[in-house]
Amino acid sequence: MLEKLRIIFTIPELRQKILLTLLLLAIYRVGYWIPMVIVDPAAMETFFSSQATSGLGKVLGQVATFSATNLNQATVFGLGIMPYISASIIFQLLGSVWKPLEELQKEGETGRKKINEYTRYATVIICLGQSWFYISYLVANNLIREQFLTADHHLPLSWYFVGVTTMTAGTVFLMWLGEQIDEFGIGNGISLLIMAGILARMPAAGIDLLKPIFEKGIQLSGGPGQMGVETLIVLGILFVAVVTCVVFITQGQRRIPTQSAKHVRGRRVFGGTRQYLPLRVNQAGVMPIIFASSLLMFPTLIFDWLARLNPQSAVLSQLARGFASPTAYLHNLLYVALIYFFCYFWTAISFNPKDMADNLKGYGSFIPGYRPGKRTSDYLEKVMERITYVGAGFLALVAIAPTLVSAGLNIDPQIASFYGGTSLLIAVSVAFDLVQKIDSHLVMRNYRGLLEKS
Repeated sequence: MLEKLRIIFTIPELRQKILLTLLLLAIYRVGYWIPMVIVDPAAMETFFSSQATSGLGKVLGQVATFSATNLNQATVFGLGIMPYISASIIFQLLGSVWKPLEELQKEGETGRKKINEYTRYATVIICLGQSWFYISYLVANNLIREQFLTADHHLPLSWYFVGVTTMTAGTVFLMWLGEQIDEFGIGNGISLLIMAGILARMPAAGIDLLKPIFEKGIQLSGGPGQMGVETLIVLGILFVAVVTCVVFITQGQRRIPTQSAKHVRGRRVFGGTRQYLPLRVNQAGVMPIIFASSLLMFPTLIFDWLARLNPQSAVLSQLARGFASPTAYLHNLLYVALIYFFCYFWTAISFNPKDMADNLKGYGSFIPGYRPGKRTSDYLEKVMERITYVGAGFLALVAIAPTLVSAGLNIDPQIASFYGGTSLLIAVSVAFDLVQKIDSHLVMRNYRGLLEKS
């Protein structure tokens, strides 16, 4: 492995791409910690620390996972890249139901550039709305410096404009960073930004895990406030097992055999080769978990707000706790149901068995035992339904794994988040994509790939 890493940095073009990518990621991490001038960092830290166990605190924690930011700090990159991701998802969904956009997608590179242009405009509009509501929320909770407020504790419109412009420009700059990584660096820029935000939380989580050991020492059997040896061993085994399962399912495929028709030209016979049509087990990727988490935010916020307005209502308080607590039965049940729903929904809009059957027919290939056309399409749809059920079950298990680890071993949820959920799936998926991009450069120059044996 050390020899392969040495080879990577001896290739000038690949070395330049990697160093540029690291530089752009470092720029992102610097802007991550630069606060806006109008906010009071000390007041924000105190306020959001008190809200950590509330419905709002849990929602902000979930959003921060896949937005490459920390909404508890009003920084230059406070909104992260979530507005861009939201705009991309909106146009991807519209492309399956809106005819003009669907035709634009079929125009190839020209259509893709046009859709990217529309996505950028939509990102700016979403940023303007989200940043305005975010700053209004900060003003309502007295998190703005006194010198920027009027006598009646209102923020002037000019400073509203400065705050909105700053946060919008920060998100647009992150979007530009991601595109520069796509064009001149290596890997998917937006995914790498999210992965960098996830991995940056690992040192703090590790310190929190080992803090009881440094303070009270390690025991053979952990007591109150102590960390036992068996807990550390179980955590290590669980981490390896979960990562192994995530890699196995992420790379898992159902290979359907296909046969190409024979063609006789003169005295020679062409075709007749046997190939495979790979169908991914986890066709939807990480999107169902993101959709399910996003949708669960709304009842969490609504019932938390209603419970605060009516503190005497036992029903509202119970519902607020049921939606806000990750360990609650109602929360996990709805979470799993939504993951299954969005798995089938996302697969339905991204996988078209009819088009695939037509492509096989056009290339002169067929699936043995099934006629080209409708019967092939029905067979592919039936297979995809079955493997989607398995993929959805895997996603549901990974999504609730942090809850099970946190409740079963009595550890901090921030530490447990590295044992499943969106964070682990994104990290593994982006790591595989990055390795494949590097492998393509190595193979092009007749070197072995990173995952190939010597």
